[in-house]
Amino acid sequence: MAYKELDLSGKSAVVIGGVSGIGRAIALGLAEAGADVVPTSRRRDLVEQTANEIRTLGRRSVVCASDVLDRTSLEALLATTIEAFGKVDILVNSAGRTKRAPTLDFSEEDWDAILETNLTGTLRAAQVFGRHMLQRGYGRIIHIASIASFVSLYEVAAYAASKAAVASLTKSLALEWGPRGVCVNAIAPGVFPTELNRSLLEGTARGREFLTRIPMKRFGEVGELCGAAIFLASDSASYVTGEILVVDGGTLASGVNQ
Repeated sequence: MAYKELDLSGKSAVVIGGVSGIGRAIALGLAEAGADVVPTSRRRDLVEQTANEIRTLGRRSVVCASDVLDRTSLEALLATTIEAFGKVDILVNSAGRTKRAPTLDFSEEDWDAILETNLTGTLRAAQVFGRHMLQRGYGRIIHIASIASFVSLYEVAAYAASKAAVASLTKSLALEWGPRGVCVNAIAPGVFPTELNRSLLEGTARGREFLTRIPMKRFGEVGELCGAAIFLASDSASYVTGEILVVDGGTLASGVNQ
């Protein structure tokens, strides 16, 4: 079989949480690789802004806000995308939230909110779009996990638990859906400052400790996640499923660094 390269021309993608941080970078990266992309989140103004950026790259997009907490909104998003493009080939689940606090004092309300968005929201979107992909016999689903899927990070137990569960969910869906043409993988970013976590990292003791543990001695830039996303979304990854692809500057490989 000829090598497929990393060309997404003719593919259509939906990026949930695709208007800021990691999700926005991936949405633009998929568009640069040739895909028509629908970036979505709860904030319609940011959806419109990101959709316009995608159009300036010469790709098609539509404006449709959604919320991973609301299955009906995800079903409407699917219907809108199918109406515009005829199909959805690629789904990226990037909606997420976090909060730092001592676990002993962490409220059940905050715990439930993080799990509901990061884990159940990922499942909800995978169910809605996965059904369409399974009916077509083709699909690429990419979840956003974390290095916290594998190692503990101080005072973010809910976030870490949710991301460990996302990694496990990814493997479960790959097992069930792989025989029917749908590949399900995840990207596990290392330390990438975004709106979600910047205050925890920049100029803090936590950020300085991270830098001592990252062999590349710098934080990642969100655009550096695009290559992994484009690969997993492409036909070059036709035999890759159930994989948690770590992009972390060597953090998980790190032991003693000096």
